[in-house]
Amino acid sequence: MTTPPACSDHPVPPPGLHHVTEGPAGAPPLLLGPSLGTSTALWDGVAAELAVTHRVVRWDLPGHGGSPGGLIGAGASVADLAALVLGLADRLGIERFSYAGVSLGGAVGLHLAVHAPARVDHLAVLCSSAHFGDPGRWRDRAELVRRKGIAGVAATAPERWFTPGFASARLSADHAAVDPSAYAACCDALAGWDLRDRLASITAPTLLVAGREDPATPPAHLRELADAIPGATLTEIPGASHLAVAEQPLAVLSALRTHLSGPAGAAMAVRRHVLGDAHVDRAQARQSPFTAGFQEFITRYAWGEIWTDDTLSHRDHSMITLTALVAGGHLDELAMHVRAARRIGLTPEEIGAVLRQCAVYCGVPAANAAFAVAQRVLEEDHGRPDVH
Repeated sequence: MTTPPACSDHPVPPPGLHHVTEGPAGAPPLLLGPSLGTSTALWDGVAAELAVTHRVVRWDLPGHGGSPGGLIGAGASVADLAALVLGLADRLGIERFSYAGVSLGGAVGLHLAVHAPARVDHLAVLCSSAHFGDPGRWRDRAELVRRKGIAGVAATAPERWFTPGFASARLSADHAAVDPSAYAACCDALAGWDLRDRLASITAPTLLVAGREDPATPPAHLRELADAIPGATLTEIPGASHLAVAEQPLAVLSALRTHLSGPAGAAMAVRRHVLGDAHVDRAQARQSPFTAGFQEFITRYAWGEIWTDDTLSHRDHSMITLTALVAGGHLDELAMHVRAARRIGLTPEEIGAVLRQCAVYCGVPAANAAFAVAQRVLEEDHGRPDVH
């Protein structure tokens, strides 16, 4: 069937920024902005974990990833990019949001915090700056790309993006596929960017993240931002260059979690993610003045100190917890954590492998009892929509 042409009274809206949305629809929105030459894949190492507590929206720069190149042209500005981001938020029905961005994406966040403060709840600026050095350097790069294409700058990007020995085939491939005209227009935006005289007007709680080995926006650039933005917090990530979020995702994730949710909020969010809202709500409903202190203790230490420690993934934490509960003979708790393991993605086969290992190190009788509990839970939960 042929699609009829659009009625002139109702023109088709122009295409906007390509985006990827993750997390609960009702959760607080968090927009994630990319660096020049990258795509939404830049945030792959942290997006899923951030989506535990937020409605995460990753977007692509014009001509990058899935975004059309024609959204901007020669002489573009950071303000133009910020307008596209606000347009995306409007299309998604998002009035107020938290924002985190890397490099050029960070500059977009700074612009939004200055010029649209009512829209920005929390701001995180990663490996970025209030100015990106000599404007002539960016204009020269724009001219080079317009004449010779993207291949030359894409080939040398890894040495600017990462510390020696680190590489990302996905990000390199995305860079090589960028539309040269749109890339050059983004360089024009960087050439004209200077917000140094407006930083003191930023009111959103602001986190600044520097890669300690970043040659493009060295820590001094982030310290300049920290000194000028009221109440800003600065975190330096060792062993990271310009794309710190790709190179050291766990360290960046930890900083973002604390900034966006606070320690108590992050702890409760992880508790709900692992155990489920129904379980946590029942525990809260049963809370009495006698047990309230203990509940707060568990949330603060088990979930705020252990499960939010990003040294291990939630899957790792889950497997260790199962082993400890088998060793201690805590079968009621084991049932709860078998169900939790399924919620966060462990398969029955993986749970069985953990219990078989327990048979060797904790004893066959303990593992036998654990298998009986796990089998009962898996059979009860088979087909439940909230269990994988």
